[in-house]
Amino acid sequence: MWNLMIVVLLSYIVGSIPTSIIATKLARSGDIRKFGSGNAGGTNVLRMLGWKIGVAVIIFDLLKGAAAAYYIPRIFWEPGLPFQNQTPFADFTIVQIICGVAAIFGHIWTLFAGFKGGKGVATGAGMLLGLAPVEFAIAMTVFGLVFTASRYVSLGSISAACAFPLTMFFRENVFNVQIQGYHTLIYFAIGTALLLVFTHRENIQRLIDGTESKLTSFHGAKKK
Repeated sequence: MWNLMIVVLLSYIVGSIPTSIIATKLARSGDIRKFGSGNAGGTNVLRMLGWKIGVAVIIFDLLKGAAAAYYIPRIFWEPGLPFQNQTPFADFTIVQIICGVAAIFGHIWTLFAGFKGGKGVATGAGMLLGLAPVEFAIAMTVFGLVFTASRYVSLGSISAACAFPLTMFFRENVFNVQIQGYHTLIYFAIGTALLLVFTHRENIQRLIDGTESKLTSFHGAKKK
């Protein structure tokens, strides 16, 4: 039990690293939460401080999810779960999923910035890359197509989040691809998609109202 608690806590702490806030302070641009959309995420940094800093923040956020799901369990977790594993996954895979979700929670509700962080897209993507690379690749393709057509990062992120479980469902049930642990992973994928849609609820309302900002160019930081 203690081993599991340790890796979950470490994953949450890693996910909580406020990359965007640190990056804007290092760039001597103040607090990113006072600029643009007010969101402490890579997209807001990309829009307000330019593509170099923005891309660096997004990559680091992605690595947080990958580190939590891949490295932390390997370093600190010892075999054995404090509950009965009734899934087709190995115990270690279950721990990877739990740690990945903990990192997403850390990014959204960061310990180091008043429990107000980003939307968890990049961190969630890092976790999903290791768990289901085919579905991840298709989801990223959907993001690219939707963003290119609309210039809305939020719409691309929501579309990619929904595409992940849908891709898994169609591969297993329509194209008869045998996905190991499908009947467990599909519910996890749906839960992750719902979480990311929930964190974008304000963006969805702005999309409906026609007030959502498009990412058409990169500007210097301007106070909100």
